[in-house]
Amino acid sequence: MELGSIIQFLENRTILVTGATGFLAKIFVEKILRAQPNVKKLYLLLRAPDSKSALKRLNTEILAKELFRVLKERLGSDLYSHLSKRVIPVAGDITHENMGVEDSTILEEMWKEVDIVVNIAATTNFDERYDISLALNTFGSRHVYNFALKCRKIKLLLHVSTAYVCGEKTGLIVEDPYKMGETLNGERGLDIYKEKQIIEDAISQLNHQNATDETITLALKDLGIQRARHYGWPNTYVFTKAMGEMLLGEMNEKKQLPLVIIRPTIITSTYREPFPGWVEGIRTVDSLAVGYGKGKLTCFLGDPDSNIDLIPADMVVNTMIAAMVAHSNEPGCEVIYHVGSSFSNPVKYSQIKDYGRVYFTRTPWINKDGKAVKVGDVTVLSSMPSFRRYMALRYLLPLKGLQLVNMGLCQLLQDKYVDLSRKVKYVLRMVELYEPYLFFKGVFDDMNTEKLRKAAEESSDAETDDFYFDPKCIDWEDYFVNTHLTGLVKYVLK
Repeated sequence: MELGSIIQFLENRTILVTGATGFLAKIFVEKILRAQPNVKKLYLLLRAPDSKSALKRLNTEILAKELFRVLKERLGSDLYSHLSKRVIPVAGDITHENMGVEDSTILEEMWKEVDIVVNIAATTNFDERYDISLALNTFGSRHVYNFALKCRKIKLLLHVSTAYVCGEKTGLIVEDPYKMGETLNGERGLDIYKEKQIIEDAISQLNHQNATDETITLALKDLGIQRARHYGWPNTYVFTKAMGEMLLGEMNEKKQLPLVIIRPTIITSTYREPFPGWVEGIRTVDSLAVGYGKGKLTCFLGDPDSNIDLIPADMVVNTMIAAMVAHSNEPGCEVIYHVGSSFSNPVKYSQIKDYGRVYFTRTPWINKDGKAVKVGDVTVLSSMPSFRRYMALRYLLPLKGLQLVNMGLCQLLQDKYVDLSRKVKYVLRMVELYEPYLFFKGVFDDMNTEKLRKAAEESSDAETDDFYFDPKCIDWEDYFVNTHLTGLVKYVLK
C-alpha cells in the first residue's frame, strides 16, 4: 500500500457527503475545507424538502457550529464567498432512488463531477423503529451505491458502518466482511428483502386493527429487536448496519467499484483538531458521566475490568481521509478498517469511572440552586443479577408499595405512580439495550488500520502530523479529564 500526498490528493477533488448534519460528517467537512482550501466541491446531502430548506440547514446546523471557528478565523470576511463556491447543499434522502434528489440539474452536475462518495447517513438509535432503520441503514446503502455507479468520474465509495456489527462476539474480532445471509448465531434464512416484507405485513396488520401511531411505533421498535436477536445481533441498529454491509458486498461482487468500509467503535470528542474537546450531543459513555457529575447516578452497571473501546472523532475522520487516498482507483477493492483503541491502547470501565471522579471533584457541577454537587463513590454492579436485585430493592418494591397505597387512596397518587412506573420501565429497557456493551469482551483487531498508518508515515512525516490517527498516542486520563469532559460540559451541557 502506498500513499501519495493527502493534501495534493484533495486538491480540485469533488466529494459527495451524505448525512452531512451528523456529528462525524461535520468534522469530516470541516477538516477537508481547512486542510485543502482548493478542494473543488463538497456536495452535502441534507434531508430537506427543497434547496432553500437545505441551504438553511447548512447555515444553521453545520456552518453556525463552534466547530467551524478556526476556519472562520482563518478566512475572515472571505469565509462565505469562499464556501459558496465550494460547499453545495443538496436536498435529498438516501431512502429513495437517486438519493431522493429531484433537481435534474444538480443530479447531472453530481454525476458529471463527483470523484468520491462518502456515506455517513444513518440512524444510530439502538431502539429505532425497524422500518426506519432498515430503510436508512440497509437499503440506504444500496441507493448510495447505485448513485455512485452513475458518477462518471467515481474513484471510491467510502461507507461508514460500526465496529459493533460484530454483535456480542468475544476475543479478537477481525476486519472481515459479512456475506449475504450470514448470521451471528448460525440461524438460517436471513433474507434482507424478506425482512422488508415482514415489516410491511406488520404495518398492514396494525393499520387493519386501527392501531394508534404510538402503538405502531412501539410495535415496530419491538419487531426490530426481535428480528435482530433472532439472528444473533443485540439491537436493531447493529443488525441493520450489518445488513447494509451485506448489500454493499453483494453488489460490489458484480460491479467492482472501489469500496472502503470504515468501522469506528465508540466515537468521542475531538482529540486535537480543529481544537480539543468539541462534541455534539450526549453520546453512549457520556450519559454515565453526566449522571454522575449531576449527582443523579446512584450505581454503576458494568464489568469494571472490561475494556471500553473509544476513539476521538478527529482520528476517525483522518482515517477516512487516508483511506480515500490509499484506495481511490483500485477497481474491485473492498477493504474494511476497524477504527478503535481496544487492541493498541485499551482503557477499562473502572478507569473511566475514576477519571469522572477526578474531573467532577476538581470542577463540580453547579445545580439549579447554585450549589456545587459533591461526587463520591457509587455502587458498582458488576453483573446483571446484581443489577436486578438492586432494582428490585430500590425501585420495584417501593413502586409496588406505591401502587397499593394509590389503590387505597382511590387513585389519589395516580400521577406520581404513572410517572415513576414510566421511569423505571425506561431504565430497564435502556439497560436491556446497552447490556451487551457494558459487559463486552471483544477486542477489535486493527491490522488493516495499522498498515494504513504505516503507509501514511512512510509517505510524508509532515502530513502525518496533520492526519494523525494512532490511538497509542492518547493518554486516557489526560484526555478525559482535560479534554473530553471539559468539552462535554462546555459544548453540550452549557
